[in-house]
Amino acid sequence: MDQTIMKRIDYKEASASLKKALGLPFSPVAVRLATGKEDIPDGMEQLSGTHRHCQMVNMARREGKVFFALVENHECMGGAWALGLRPITETLKNGQFYYKLGKFESTASCKRTIDRIPHVESGATVATLYAPLEKTTFCPHIILIIAPARVMLKLAQATLFKMGGRVKSEFSGIQSVCADACAQTYLTGIANYSLGCDGSRKFSGIEDGEMVMGFPVEMLPEMVDAVQIVTAAPGSKK
Repeated sequence: MDQTIMKRIDYKEASASLKKALGLPFSPVAVRLATGKEDIPDGMEQLSGTHRHCQMVNMARREGKVFFALVENHECMGGAWALGLRPITETLKNGQFYYKLGKFESTASCKRTIDRIPHVESGATVATLYAPLEKTTFCPHIILIIAPARVMLKLAQATLFKMGGRVKSEFSGIQSVCADACAQTYLTGIANYSLGCDGSRKFSGIEDGEMVMGFPVEMLPEMVDAVQIVTAAPGSKK
C-alpha cells in the first residue's frame, strides 16, 4: 500500500473498532482524491457507467465495493466540481441551477451560497477512490460515516475528547456528501458534520434519520480510541 502519511494505520482493525463501538450496520468509507494516476493501486477497477459521488460512497458503504472513478464517471456536475475534477458549470456559478430547483428565493441568494461552497481547485483531482474502510488498499484522505443522530453524538464527543471545545459544523443543505463532508474536510483538516441534502438522500440511500460526518484520515487513530472510551463511559446512554 502506498503510504502518503507518516503514521501506519491498520484500517481493517480501525473499521472493526468503530463499527463495534458505534453499532454501525455498514462500514465507514475511505475516500481519496487522487492527484495523479500513480495514486490508483494496481488492479483497482474503474467504476462502470456514471454515478453521483454520494452514490459511489453508498456502493462502498453498503455493498462493500472498492473502485475508482474518473471525471467521466461522475454524473453530478456539482459534486465533480466540489471534488476538484472539473470546473464549475455556468448555471451553478450564476445561481440559476438551484434557483430553478426551487431551493432559493433568488439567483442572488443562490450565488451567495455557491460562492461559499467548499471546493478543491478545479483539475487538481484526477480520480476519486472509494472503499469500505476495512478493505482500503490506498491511503485515504477522508473517512466518511453515515449514521443516525445518536451515533453522531458519540462522534462529536470523540472529536472533543482530547482537546475539548465546541463542534462547529458548516453546511448549506446542498452538496452535503461531496462539499460538506469531503471537500471541506480535505481542505481544512477538521471534522465536519452535515444534515445531508435532497440529492444524497434521494439517490444514495441516506435514510431520513441519518446524518453525514467526515474527518481527515490523520485523525483516525485518535477517533478510534476516543470513540471506544466515550461509548463505554458511565454517563453514556446504552
